[in-house]
Amino acid sequence: MPTTTTTGAAYGAVPSDTGPALPPRISWGAVLAGGVVAVAVGTMLNILGVAIGASSVDATAGSTPGASSFGIGAGIWLLVANLIGLAVGGYVAARLSGTADSTDSVLHGLSVWAIGFLVSAVLLGNVIAGTASTTVQGASSMLGGLAQGAGNAASAAAGPAAQLAQQVDPKQLVDRAQAALRTGGDPAQMSSDQRNAEIAQLLTRRVTDGNLPQGDRDRLGQLVAAEYNIAPEEAQRRLQQVETQATQAAQEAERKAREAADAAATAGAVAAYWIFAAMLLGAVAAVLGARMGTRNTVAVRRYA
Repeated sequence: MPTTTTTGAAYGAVPSDTGPALPPRISWGAVLAGGVVAVAVGTMLNILGVAIGASSVDATAGSTPGASSFGIGAGIWLLVANLIGLAVGGYVAARLSGTADSTDSVLHGLSVWAIGFLVSAVLLGNVIAGTASTTVQGASSMLGGLAQGAGNAASAAAGPAAQLAQQVDPKQLVDRAQAALRTGGDPAQMSSDQRNAEIAQLLTRRVTDGNLPQGDRDRLGQLVAAEYNIAPEEAQRRLQQVETQATQAAQEAERKAREAADAAATAGAVAAYWIFAAMLLGAVAAVLGARMGTRNTVAVRRYA
């Protein structure tokens, strides 16, 4: 009859009816230690890169590297620093785990790689959040100062404005506004304010609606002809020229917007590919470091 064994119970294994249970083959302490070491080494090397980059800037002598070469060098240094950190972290994890199995060491290295990138992402997120918070606080302080300055200016101008308001008759202001907005009369008999107000109204409808009925187009031409004292044909020609220029400007703006969106999408895709490549190289570096940290089978048997 089958016998129940509890081999490996000391490692937390579950008793099995079919054979001896295997002990756990991963050391989370070693993985965490390797991840911390990987992040620490990568950060240390990145700080060294910042120091070297700052030392290469010489504004007095004018020998500062170009922006493109400086950015390329910084990117290469960042990649190499992270690869070295992950390789060292994989080595530490495999060495501390005491494993002599190559598959186990590879899995320990991949675990270090995952933890290292997660910790780096958390640290980067905290840096971005802190920068955004500082920016918001600075903007709030600036807006508060502007508001206080505006309040002081308003208080200083309150006295003269009140005196001016006492000298101006409100009824005269209302009559002037109504006269300026009165439309529909003979353009030759209208004042310049009235013609300009109706021209602005028709042009606004032209922009919002995309087109004007023929009657409104004729009315607009009459208003422009009366305002600038030109022939109706010349007014229509100028209006057509303005519409053509506006259409071309709108098309140019749409083309630039599409080009900007396409450039942003391309830049995002390129950045995603580079991030993927960096993560893949990081996994390879962590695995290689773990393989180098794998204990020799003979040495393990000797110490057993």
